[in-house]
Amino acid sequence: MADKILCGIDIGSSKIACIVAKISEEEDQPRVLGFSSVPSRGVKKGQIVDIQQVTSVVEQAVEQCERMAGTKIKKAYVSVGGPHIQSLNSQGVVAVSHPEVEISNSDVARVIEAAKAISLSSTREIIEVVPREYIVDGQSGIKNPLGMSGVRLEVNTHIVTASVTNLRNIERCASDLGIEIQGYVFSGLSSSIATLSETEKELGVALVDIGGGKIDLAVYVDGALTHSVSLPFGARHITNDIAVGLRIALDSAEKIKIHLSGLKGVSDKDKKSDDIDLARLQLADDLKSISYKTVVDGIIKPRLEEIFESIYKELDDHDLIARIPSGLVVAGGGAMTVGALEISKRLVGLPARIATPQYVTGLIDEVTYPQYSSVVGLLIYGKDEDFEEQQLNLKDFDKIFRNLSVQGSVKRVRDLFKSFIP
Repeated sequence: MADKILCGIDIGSSKIACIVAKISEEEDQPRVLGFSSVPSRGVKKGQIVDIQQVTSVVEQAVEQCERMAGTKIKKAYVSVGGPHIQSLNSQGVVAVSHPEVEISNSDVARVIEAAKAISLSSTREIIEVVPREYIVDGQSGIKNPLGMSGVRLEVNTHIVTASVTNLRNIERCASDLGIEIQGYVFSGLSSSIATLSETEKELGVALVDIGGGKIDLAVYVDGALTHSVSLPFGARHITNDIAVGLRIALDSAEKIKIHLSGLKGVSDKDKKSDDIDLARLQLADDLKSISYKTVVDGIIKPRLEEIFESIYKELDDHDLIARIPSGLVVAGGGAMTVGALEISKRLVGLPARIATPQYVTGLIDEVTYPQYSSVVGLLIYGKDEDFEEQQLNLKDFDKIFRNLSVQGSVKRVRDLFKSFIP
């Protein structure tokens, strides 16, 4: 297999990130060649509200990434999220085409197509169909039915749908830059691909991606994606609260939030005085110091509690709390907010950890942060898609040869001779 170039673009409310990697036979993991992250404009709650601004920022991110990687970006996977994302579980059933041989790729493709046959509004489009389990002649819990014997094949799937309008807007941005979109990936799914271990997925886990304007939730039970949703609020609400509470500009509020999140702890001296020195931040509002207790305990924590109460309610409404003993894995820029981990453990009542993107090599120093989980996941998603496509072609080729039995060939030759005999 020749080396291939993969690209992922994450269009978020607070940043637009672009990443380029190479995949080859010599390496199991994508090798990152280039990466860029640019402050976002024209995106609100994960949805495009100003297409010119978004196109301009995406172009800036792509150009920086191309310069770093030394390659031209022609195709890309794009992450999507926001309140327009909806999901449901569906089932498909088909008869195996050659039960005397084995279940083939075409049978699996047909049963997944059957599961996709759902009533869907013309304003929505299916972007992901994730098989949860296959059932062969009543035997459930099968992860991969290829090569098995059976007459009846069923599949339980998790289907993610998105707004057609938002997808077309993203497509227009990409086409203006000469980039072909290879696939749309729900950002909660791509974050989970980059951060969760197989053990966590098997036991049951919830990936919580706290972005600037939205929170993407992807829940795994028994190793399969079972529930996904996007909530219409995020870490920017915390910034807004700080700006209102301290009567300062949003940019200054964001700097204060990041500064407080970067503090590992408050020294005894600071605890006594309760003052945090902000002089080195050089805020436009000329604010020199703040009260740690006022900002963290009085402004940030109440909003975090509200966020995690909403996450708990979403999980509880779908009876998922008892099914995710691995707890929460918190990704996105909001994961770095001071007190986020402690509040999530206390309010949801489950273990929690901060996500770290994995499963890539190369220039990874810049991307091993929670806020880049989604864009790194796009590379792994693309690599898996490429591998599945190769396997599909190989197995179809193999099937053609196996179906050409000697007995069948002799019979066809005999029939050919008979046709010439008067």
